[in-house]
Amino acid sequence: MKYILMMHGSKASWDQYARWSKQQLEANVAYMRAFSKELKDAGVFVGSEGLGWPAEAKIVRAGAKGEPITDGIFPEAKEFLAGYWIIDVESAEQAYRFAARLSQAPGPDGKPGNMPVEVRGVMGSHADLKL
Repeated sequence: MKYILMMHGSKASWDQYARWSKQQLEANVAYMRAFSKELKDAGVFVGSEGLGWPAEAKIVRAGAKGEPITDGIFPEAKEFLAGYWIIDVESAEQAYRFAARLSQAPGPDGKPGNMPVEVRGVMGSHADLKL
């Protein structure tokens, strides 16, 4: 079954991340790349992407004539989605183990950041859904 591992961060953690040293950022990115390689080597990697800064986020709804109506940015939001990995594993427990590894990405002092990672099943494409 496919699961999505969504890494979340608070506004405060995003603000702190923007002030990390080059070496701290490089260590964090190296960890994320190594984690993705670990998933590939395990044969469970489907895809992953880091996301842009929260200040770039917009919510879009269709207006009365179908035109895009945007809303945002959202400084009142407490958490933001930082990035995600989609994996294809045998069980939720296996997905939880990978999520725990992801949560260990190093923070600015080199210790595990313990960032929260939301794990959710991926239902598949609309073509796969049987209604």
